[in-house]
Amino acid sequence: MMMTPGNDQWITIHYDGEPYKVPSGRTMVSALETAGVRFVRSIGCRGGVCGACTAFYRTPEDAQLKSALMCQEEVVDGMSIMPMPFFPQNQMSYDLELPKGMTPQRQVMQLYPEVGGCIMCQECTRICPVGIDVMGYVGMIKRGDFKAAAEASFTCVQCQACAARCPARISQPNAALAARRFYGAHMVNRAEHLQKAREKVNTEDMKRGFRRLKRMDAEELKNLYQRRESEPAQSAPGTWLPEDTTLLG
Repeated sequence: MMMTPGNDQWITIHYDGEPYKVPSGRTMVSALETAGVRFVRSIGCRGGVCGACTAFYRTPEDAQLKSALMCQEEVVDGMSIMPMPFFPQNQMSYDLELPKGMTPQRQVMQLYPEVGGCIMCQECTRICPVGIDVMGYVGMIKRGDFKAAAEASFTCVQCQACAARCPARISQPNAALAARRFYGAHMVNRAEHLQKAREKVNTEDMKRGFRRLKRMDAEELKNLYQRRESEPAQSAPGTWLPEDTTLLG
């Protein structure tokens, strides 16, 4: 059924201080686009992965400030939404090679010493739009348990909502990213299948496939892309291969 303003399926929300009549039952992004909002920023993958559409919001029944990924959260009548602007985190430059005698744990704490100032208020965990126990992984970094910290922070979308609300001025996403990088570089065994894949890139069969692709014009490449086979969503990891393996080497 075509919905029109005045129909009880339409609700009013406020976005960036302006009122909009939007259809209920849709995500914030979908509802606002229906109302005519054209997103030129604060929008990304639309799949809940990139964190670009993070916003803070309040609803009439709840005084607590919350955050959400606008491509995932449904609109509620009367809610007020403010897209989150760029937030300047502490972002250190570093090399994954460790100085002699340095451990990954000490290196990360030297890069992000503010992690040690966590006051355990849990605001970071409460505000996280994807439900990560942020305060929990901060504690894991402090204890040097990088395996647990890497696993606990793996689904972080780097939206920075936690850093924006942290009274201890911790840049949690970047500290966790450093912990994952040093953990991967120094504390886990190399993946054999990845090493084999790297070796395969240098085989003559693979190079022949690349040369074949480079000879194609734009239209041929476009057609090849559109005809590509997709891996079934439920296939077991590492078991699926396309029927046409000529370009795999």
